Amino acid sequence: MDIRVFLVDDSSKTRRLLADVLAGQGFAFVGEAGTEAEANFWLEENSGSWDLAIIDLLLEQGAGLGVIARCRKTSREGKVVVFSAYASPGVRNRCVELGADAVFDKTDLAAMLEYCKRLSHGDPPQASP
Repeated sequence: MDIRVFLVDDSSKTRRLLADVLAGQGFAFVGEAGTEAEANFWLEENSGSWDLAIIDLLLEQGAGLGVIARCRKTSREGKVVVFSAYASPGVRNRCVELGADAVFDKTDLAAMLEYCKRLSHGDPPQASP
């Protein structure tokens, strides 16, 4: 199953790394953004053209929390994964309240990639820690 991925992170280096790793697993990289405004604009312009959004919470301008909410406004079917260095229990709860399907700390890249891999195989992904 080809999964179209939209990446939101303030670091272009992180976006490139994730895009390369996911492309190696058969995911299709369809868009990227480094700010909340760029991400929200992309989501509005490309409604329904993504299957998985991977979002960092701290962006160059704005925050990933607003992007999570916009993701849910533009797609009910797409999976929203938060991948952030600030994934405390309170932040995790807030992300889920806004519509995130999973939240992973950036120190646990392997768990986030395993979640994505399960999505690509049509397996129900396990909840994030």
